[in-house]
Amino acid sequence: MRRLRWYWGALVLACVALLAGFFVFFGSESRPGQPQPRQGPPGTGPLTVVAMGDSTVSGEGAGQYIPATNGQGGNWCHRSPNAFVEKIAVPGISARVNLGCSGAPAEQVGLGDVKQWTEPSQARQLAALVKDHRVAAVVIAVGANDEPKFSNQVNDCFKAWFNAGGPPCSTVLKQTWQSKVDAMVPKVAAAVSDVKKVLADAGYVPADYQLILQSYAAPIGPDLPEDLRNLNGCPFRTEDLRWISQTGIGVLSAGLKAAAQQTGARFLDLAKAGVKHEACSGGANPATEWFTRLTLQLSDLGQAERAGHALQESFHPNAAGHLAIANCLSEFIAARDGNASCLAGADGKLHAAPEVVAR
Repeated sequence: MRRLRWYWGALVLACVALLAGFFVFFGSESRPGQPQPRQGPPGTGPLTVVAMGDSTVSGEGAGQYIPATNGQGGNWCHRSPNAFVEKIAVPGISARVNLGCSGAPAEQVGLGDVKQWTEPSQARQLAALVKDHRVAAVVIAVGANDEPKFSNQVNDCFKAWFNAGGPPCSTVLKQTWQSKVDAMVPKVAAAVSDVKKVLADAGYVPADYQLILQSYAAPIGPDLPEDLRNLNGCPFRTEDLRWISQTGIGVLSAGLKAAAQQTGARFLDLAKAGVKHEACSGGANPATEWFTRLTLQLSDLGQAERAGHALQESFHPNAAGHLAIANCLSEFIAARDGNASCLAGADGKLHAAPEVVAR
């Protein structure tokens, strides 16, 4: 009886092993006509990285603007061939497209009828682009021109420097900044969601591409030479610059990270990206700086249609700054997942330092 039980047990085990091998073998071999998992984004055309957003994306401050975006027909988007998207180097990506526009609010990045300097929705431009490009990554930087109105705050801080007897601009900012950022977050999230919708409508699934939301770097730090704290460089009070670089930019980054979490985007934090390379930080050697100082285009002052834009390039990443950001962003895209911060390494370049997730 024991032999019989052993015999049947062995026979059952043999049959199970045979069937398992049968299913493993046939399950791993594709049958004619069976759909194959696609490799990368759908459609035709070059593998592409697309940048969308405001002046920090378009290349404001980086110079050599594309003529069609340098005032022609009222278009002041200021797209530059020196913008970070043009310098991204990631294996397999052969095309780079810049849809950014200086001064763009979140609504112009998203779907809708909002225009910026004559240009329609960036999301709608993306919808046209995917017809002949395979989008591998979309990088978005937007939000500063919504409730935070960062350029307006810079103007207020300049006025505070000029009016030495009045209060610093940070006095008011401390009271209102968090609420402004909180009001910005849903607008940025809506814009990012619109970008996702455009790609979904074109047949993309999340695994086909990377969606990246990045924050802003502080363009000026508090430790600048006193002989440049004027109209020849960076006319701001120390206490205001300290608050902006140590608190204001961090609050803005936290808000943008929240928008990224809400939309499933990866987040790249640039809050500390400009440390020791801010405008005026180089003193007599501006070549070490990654941001423009107070910049006045004197030639524009003599033309009525250009005079209002003569200061537009001030306190934005310059060509060297965009190149530094591109190095960090290239590493971030190549990593493919997770969040990171752009931080300077021992080699002086910006690198994507992965976010450490607490367990």
